[in-house]
Amino acid sequence: MSGNDRTPVTVIGLGSMGAALAQAFVRAGHPTTVWNRSAEKAAPLVAQGAVHHEDIADAVAASPLVIACLTTYDATLAALAPAAAALTGRTLVTLNSGTPRGARQMDDRAAGYGARFLDGAVKNVPAAVGLPDTLLYYSGDRATYDEHETTLRVLGGDTVHLGEEPDLAALYESAVGATLLPTLIGFFHGAALLSSRGLKAGSMVPYSVKWLEMIIALLPGIAEEIDSGDYSRPLSSVGNFYEGIAYDKELGEEANLDVAWTEPMHDLLRRAVAEGHREESFSVLYELLRKPAQSRV
Repeated sequence: MSGNDRTPVTVIGLGSMGAALAQAFVRAGHPTTVWNRSAEKAAPLVAQGAVHHEDIADAVAASPLVIACLTTYDATLAALAPAAAALTGRTLVTLNSGTPRGARQMDDRAAGYGARFLDGAVKNVPAAVGLPDTLLYYSGDRATYDEHETTLRVLGGDTVHLGEEPDLAALYESAVGATLLPTLIGFFHGAALLSSRGLKAGSMVPYSVKWLEMIIALLPGIAEEIDSGDYSRPLSSVGNFYEGIAYDKELGEEANLDVAWTEPMHDLLRRAVAEGHREESFSVLYELLRKPAQSRV
């Protein structure tokens, strides 16, 4: 693809991620138009070669491919409302937070505007945009994805189409993203424990990395247990984790930590034991999570 036939792209929303997306397109030689509610955020990108339009309808009309990177689907719909007519005949890609329901509603609204729609997610930080191993996944019409795949791959070399259903990217974003905050809170908990002894959080990073690598290695086996429903050959049982509840409380008291955040996990373990799962793999906790609320003990 030569510099003269690269697809023009418009990026709506210039927060840290949106600015990184726009910068990646500029660097790859795509004619890039940008819009942001606070126009001053466009200045660094204009200096690099992007074109800024203050009117969002003009920004949308400038390119066949429009990528919206705002906070939520509602924020995206509100921002694009004045540009509804300009969206006709274009492809709209959303890279924002939200639920599968929000993605389905966005798909319906885009169709009403006469636009084709892809939903997506960037599974990395802004600094990683454009790198060969950066993961982005999309869902929606396959033909639309195929048409723009080369352009979208500018944002990350590990670019995946999950399927035709428009809400799959939001579904996987919610499912995969569910591990982020609990993992980080666990790290914060460990850092607080070390600081109670005057030790730096950085001192545990090499060991935390090894621990996380071990967890990564376990995931295929855990997923197989969940998919098969067979929890009879545990690497570690519910009972092992259950017995550790008292130690979590003791550690909190000794180090003067607020351990209230662990209580929902402990409650899940208590319910698993009460339901007879003590000797089964800890993966059986999945079964408790998926039960209707009214059937829980």
